[in-house]
Amino acid sequence: MTTELWLVVLGCAIVTALIKGFGPVTIGGRELPSWSAGVIGLTAPALLAALVVVSALTDGKSLAVGPQTAGVAAAAIVFWRGANVLVGVVVAVVVTAGVRALT
Repeated sequence: MTTELWLVVLGCAIVTALIKGFGPVTIGGRELPSWSAGVIGLTAPALLAALVVVSALTDGKSLAVGPQTAGVAAAAIVFWRGANVLVGVVVAVVVTAGVRALT
């Protein structure tokens, strides 16, 4: 690996540590307002949804519809019908594999 790559990795580690430390340093020992707990609680699901959308609708360079899109759509339908997470993941894997096998 090149020196440039290691500098990028080191820079990312430093920036991540600074971002993670920013909240506790600025808040200190104070109590957060009650409305902020709801916002903080919704951050993780929103980020997960964004990652799923990016993974399902891109090919790495541009917007694209492919086997992964079909798998995510099938899982969404199964979840909408009330299935648990394991069933949804299995359906997504089977549908994605089936579409890839056909194309």
